Amino acid sequence: MAKADITPAVVSALIAEQFPQWSDLAVSPVELDGWDNTTFRLGDELSVRLPSADGYVAQVDKEHRWLPILARHLPLAIPEPVARGRPGVAFLRPWSIYRWLHGQPARLEHLTGVEELAADLAGFLAALYAISPAGGPRPGPHNSFRGGPLDTYDLETRRSIEALAGVIDAEAISSVWDMALAATWDRSPVWIHGDVTASNLLVVDGRLSAVIDFGCAAVGDPACDLVMAWTFFVGDSRVAFRRGIPLDDATWARGRGWALWKALITLVEHRDRGTDAEAAAARFGWRDGARMVIDEVLADHVRST
Repeated sequence: MAKADITPAVVSALIAEQFPQWSDLAVSPVELDGWDNTTFRLGDELSVRLPSADGYVAQVDKEHRWLPILARHLPLAIPEPVARGRPGVAFLRPWSIYRWLHGQPARLEHLTGVEELAADLAGFLAALYAISPAGGPRPGPHNSFRGGPLDTYDLETRRSIEALAGVIDAEAISSVWDMALAATWDRSPVWIHGDVTASNLLVVDGRLSAVIDFGCAAVGDPACDLVMAWTFFVGDSRVAFRRGIPLDDATWARGRGWALWKALITLVEHRDRGTDAEAAAARFGWRDGARMVIDEVLADHVRST
């Protein structure tokens, strides 16, 4: 079943079949949906999350097992599993019901201050990295190798740089990428979120209140969690974000690599398809488009060397 086929009617049928106690609750699309999963609101206090493709099914068991454990050690709310759905006639994959988390996506117009968001997010990530990683899942296909070696995406990145020659400074960008690859992780693995972006942050009364979508969570290298330093934070807010996370310069160099990879492939994809890269960036929760992210990464690299 394709993502477009996962509709409120499908969810209503699943609820009626497996959880009739909630069958009278309205099913409605959420304001900002993701890629790996399709999410609906169920009444006022619940949500339903369904894998959008077979490759994301492993996230269901992972979240049900680990989110309750992680939640006990974190300073902000994260998704709370309520029930696990099984494959049914209307939908052939396992799925989940969660407690609904109130709040708005962390857009600029919803914030009391970007520096406050940066500091609050840094505090959350520092707490996440301090949780014992024992038994946690290692990076792999279940989370698109977030937290794994950056060279997983070396070929894709170099092809993107080549495809964008004449649009970007290919030589300078290649230098940033080479430095990111050379900055290897030599510490013990830590818990990572895997997809830290403004669209996965909720704010209430202008302040960060919850972090959602742990489908890419794993135990590994936290560099991939730093991407918001270049996709959302600038100036003093970037400084506040970096100040609040106890990671070394090499990890920040790899973080620039992760941001660069994502911005490059986004720019290439939308150029080839003739679609709006700026709209995609807005959906990610980026402050600016992919081209601006590349420029921010390059400028920050120059300042750091």
